[in-house]
Amino acid sequence: MKHLFAAGVLALATLISPAQAQEESTATTAPEITEMALGPEDASVTVMEYASFTCPHCANFHKGPFKQLKADYIDTGKVRFVYRDVYFDRFGLWASMVARCGGGEKFFGIADVLYEQQREWTQGDPATIADNLRRIGKVAGIAPDAVEACLNDRDKAQALVGWYQENAQAHEVNSTPTLIIDGQKYSNMPYDELKAIIDEKLAAG
Repeated sequence: MKHLFAAGVLALATLISPAQAQEESTATTAPEITEMALGPEDASVTVMEYASFTCPHCANFHKGPFKQLKADYIDTGKVRFVYRDVYFDRFGLWASMVARCGGGEKFFGIADVLYEQQREWTQGDPATIADNLRRIGKVAGIAPDAVEACLNDRDKAQALVGWYQENAQAHEVNSTPTLIIDGQKYSNMPYDELKAIIDEKLAAG
């Protein structure tokens, strides 16, 4: 299970896009960050996951328990699922920027690919990893120039890191994946344990 770096370690100088911005940001307001979620807003139970696209335990969660959670509870309207980004490194940030490039409609589809192919796209030097992410964006149907713009959006990168740090501090998140179920924090767990917790909360609600 990966553990979070202290906030100071995530220096923006090492996190910004693969093609470094030539000029300092001139934006006067931070870009708006969209909350990525599945399921009805008025669902009886809300499950929030803090995860990183470079975290192997997160990949295992998404390739197993998450698919069951989606079929049993999210697709049936019983659970609202919210995905919150965590950034251990610049590659996780870049992956998030590509996943978000297609908006909410494409985010979870791209996230599935990023987790399914985690071992492949995370290999190589930074330039190779950036190219791997460009390829994933293209396969997802995002125009190459749009992917490039997303990867090189310095203001968005800074806003995402600030948003992550604020959220992680608020929920005292120190490892991934971390689940917040109706406001209560849980560590990673097998699906049968997660199911039992959700069923209990549904029954109580």
